Amino acid sequence: MRTTTTLPALALAAAGVAADCNGHAEYCDRRYSQVTFAGSHNSGFVGVGPSDNQLQSVSDQLDQGIRFLTTQTHDKDGAIQMCHTSCDLLDAGPLQDYLGTVKTWVDGHADDVVTLLITNEDAIDINKFADAFKAVGLDAFVFTPEGQLGLDDWPTLGDLISSGNRVVVFMDYHSDTSQVPWILDEFAYFIETPFDPHEDQLSGCNVDRPADASADGRLVLANHNRNTEVLGINLPDLIDADDTNSVDSINAQANTCKDLYGRNPNVVLLDYVSIGQVIDAQNQLNGF
Repeated sequence: MRTTTTLPALALAAAGVAADCNGHAEYCDRRYSQVTFAGSHNSGFVGVGPSDNQLQSVSDQLDQGIRFLTTQTHDKDGAIQMCHTSCDLLDAGPLQDYLGTVKTWVDGHADDVVTLLITNEDAIDINKFADAFKAVGLDAFVFTPEGQLGLDDWPTLGDLISSGNRVVVFMDYHSDTSQVPWILDEFAYFIETPFDPHEDQLSGCNVDRPADASADGRLVLANHNRNTEVLGINLPDLIDADDTNSVDSINAQANTCKDLYGRNPNVVLLDYVSIGQVIDAQNQLNGF
């Protein structure tokens, strides 16, 4: 079969810009703030246990089309460890190993922008996180803004890719951009909907964090990782994941966000991203 190359693609190639960005040429001209990402909640907690949130490896999630990864960290004897609530409950290994996996994938996918959102409940020194990135070489890819960005100030995906700065890093608490300017304060940029929602909260889009914040000028992260209560404890709902991760369920929440804020959420955060219609929903929310 003969193939043809469109003029826009040729122009992008001539300019040294990827013909496709995150798998679609249309993304290349879209600002980061104009894209909706399907996000993997606790991407490194893989298994079928009650503290796990995903079923496939981080590399497989990226291969699937996930470009927004979150991970939870805790201090374990002075080291940054990927633990769920407590290292006694679930210990998925050192953050550095996880970052090495992401680095390997990024090395092999030059036309993709990947975002990491790291939690830091234990207020670990921000420079230790920087050291973990540097140890595996992932710091070579990070994006550093020149100042606080509004929605219209974000670069396009094509710009991020052509610059080589195609890994965007956020931290929920205890970041310090005066020391590490590329680990961005999540809540300086995002609002989040209520965390660990139950079925009756899945379609909502009210601001939960930061408290009393407005969505004006901020990215929107919609938590769509359905939980169920077992003996008074919230647990990821694997049984209903196919329904939770359906196009209809994801679109219902996205439509609420659009009604409230005039735009789709920038991130829809999900458990068990390998189940359901996650990438179909991501494509639809981005007009594909």
